[in-house]
Amino acid sequence: MNILKSASQIFMILGLLVILSGCWDNKDINHRSLPLVMGITMQDGEYKIILQTPELDQSKIKLNEITETGKTISQAVDKISVNKEKEIDLLHIKVIVIEKKLAQQGMKDILSSFMRSGEISLKAYIAICDEDITHFLSKEAEISVPKGSFVYDFFEKNAGWNPQIARAQIWQTYRSIYSYTNDIAIPVLKTGKDLTCEYEGSAIIKNGKMVGQISSDETLLYNAFNKESTQGKIEVMDHASVLIVSNSMYHKSELMDNKPLMNSTIKMKVVVLETRGNPSQALIKQELETLLTERFQQLFAKVQESEADILAVGQHFRTKLSRKELERWRTAYYPQLKMNVHIHTDIQNEGYIKIRAN
Repeated sequence: MNILKSASQIFMILGLLVILSGCWDNKDINHRSLPLVMGITMQDGEYKIILQTPELDQSKIKLNEITETGKTISQAVDKISVNKEKEIDLLHIKVIVIEKKLAQQGMKDILSSFMRSGEISLKAYIAICDEDITHFLSKEAEISVPKGSFVYDFFEKNAGWNPQIARAQIWQTYRSIYSYTNDIAIPVLKTGKDLTCEYEGSAIIKNGKMVGQISSDETLLYNAFNKESTQGKIEVMDHASVLIVSNSMYHKSELMDNKPLMNSTIKMKVVVLETRGNPSQALIKQELETLLTERFQQLFAKVQESEADILAVGQHFRTKLSRKELERWRTAYYPQLKMNVHIHTDIQNEGYIKIRAN
């Protein structure tokens, strides 16, 4: 009996070892292909997918491209996987680049497929390419880089990101499609003359479709409204150049005669970098506040005309309107919205101005 009991215990332990060994279907990293960038466009009624994969070449990393077409994105990726000796691991994709003409037609189906499949990280960034996407990505692949990808580094705060560049992830863009009061802006890129990437501003996205475009300077105010720091942006005026070191924003919303009214105050702390002549502190503040106020008015006129609430102003009226009324926010309330913006600047280095004045 003891022998049978010992034997049964041994078999039980061996069975547990088989169950607990969860790595039986894992593939070695040498047998996986890890693309960082996916390009998407339409060709003859089918999706054309370009995967940009880093490959080690002696001491440098080269960016190789793999292209395939399919009726769906999944089918195109499956064709690539069939013809490649390594497994395609889409979870490592950092940036999705969509050609402008496709973005103007609508990205709802693309974003929905990403959300359903779960094969791509929902934190991957979305960008729009303002030219033939094959040319854009092939231009980048011509350059060997120490590590990573130029397109990915463009959005990294520790690499090439600047406060006038919009950043939109897959989940944020998908959420905006189903939100009554919160649209989104997506960066627009193209091949530069001297650089791999050239930033052209941001696309205004409404219900997953590109309906307009704002400049990089206007994107700075968009980022400020979305609580992104504007630290590091340099503003050039007639009599001085200043560096923004911090920003904060306060809002007050109300309904007057069933029409929305919004009062916003933007506070910025700046450092004077250069002066021309002997401008006073008051003159520098006046020039900067006038510049930013006029820029905001241009930005708001664009987005209000397109009925796309990328500033998420409607979020401040969610407690003042019923759900049925919020469904009509873009068409009934947003076009009537009156928005007053007050910009206040605080110059941090008065001594520098006095020194230059002397």
